[in-house]
Amino acid sequence: MLTFIINAIKIIFVLGFLIFIHEGGHFIVAKLCKVKVNEFALGFGPTIWKKQGKETKYALRLIPLGGFVSMEGEEEHSEEEGSFSKANVWKRIAIVAAGATVNILFAILVFFILASILQKNMYYGLISTGRFLGSIFESLKMLFTGNVGMNDMMGPVGLSAVVSSTKGITDFVYILSVISLSLGVTNLLPIPALDGGKILILLIEAIRRKPMKEELEMKIQMLGFAFIITLSLIVTYNDIVRII
Repeated sequence: MLTFIINAIKIIFVLGFLIFIHEGGHFIVAKLCKVKVNEFALGFGPTIWKKQGKETKYALRLIPLGGFVSMEGEEEHSEEEGSFSKANVWKRIAIVAAGATVNILFAILVFFILASILQKNMYYGLISTGRFLGSIFESLKMLFTGNVGMNDMMGPVGLSAVVSSTKGITDFVYILSVISLSLGVTNLLPIPALDGGKILILLIEAIRRKPMKEELEMKIQMLGFAFIITLSLIVTYNDIVRII
């Protein structure tokens, strides 16, 4: 029973912390760009705690499997002062890219610190970090060239099993950095409904010098969302089969 509780705490901490820094990246850059943030939430579903700030509502929700930063004019055009849709396209790209960027930078920093401490050298730490990043990009290359199949992918269930199996603080922090990097890189993939898909749409807007029609953008986002949900279900099924 104690082992179950400890594993549950580790999983909730990993999910909560990585979601917090990801959404925190969006939040901070939005504020720096003078974009109004209506709500900063961790989790989905019913609200279990909330606090209204001067401009932003801060909330904790029941299901700790995500989070969001709700900005004025993000989902539909708004003429209100501080609207996301009124910000110039490069500011919007910076806001959207900020979450994944924070995850990636956090992972690199943590891995560098761990490598430097364990190998007792700020030089071997750099080499190990370079190899670490290289392995991630090699995995992405294999994904796009078809050398990685559905059975090789891992979802929340599989990641939870990996987190639960960690032994000691060093092992736990290492896995935290790996998951953070994976989360950041995955979110930057040019797939609609992910941050990378939104960035792609904004880059197209920058090139065309006019926004995509809202109806078309919504259809693209919905298709991307359907793809992500389908992929998540398949990967989760494979995770459960592996564990069983």
